[in-house]
Amino acid sequence: MEAKATVKSVRCTPRKINQVLSLIRNKKVDIAFKILSFLPKAAACQVKKVLKSAVANSGKLKDFSNLVVKEAWVGNGKILKKVRFGSRQRASIIKKRTSNFTIIVSD
Repeated sequence: MEAKATVKSVRCTPRKINQVLSLIRNKKVDIAFKILSFLPKAAACQVKKVLKSAVANSGKLKDFSNLVVKEAWVGNGKILKKVRFGSRQRASIIKKRTSNFTIIVSD
């Protein structure tokens, strides 16, 4: 049985989240939680929350030792744009990127 959890508009770039997701793909869930708890990246906290939600969606909160992270992918979210004013009436646009990502766990 598969369970899925998705989150949208996370204030972290897709590249940074993909680095974390590549560490937990095709691993058992209990090993993935250990990896995420010791990983010194800010994106690991968001990925851990979504993984916890996927385990809860599977209905196996007590015994999730046989669950495996089957798929994990990330995509671009909305881009927040801000204006930064410079000298001599110039302006540049600062893009704050967001991410949408999904984790699927399976037996």
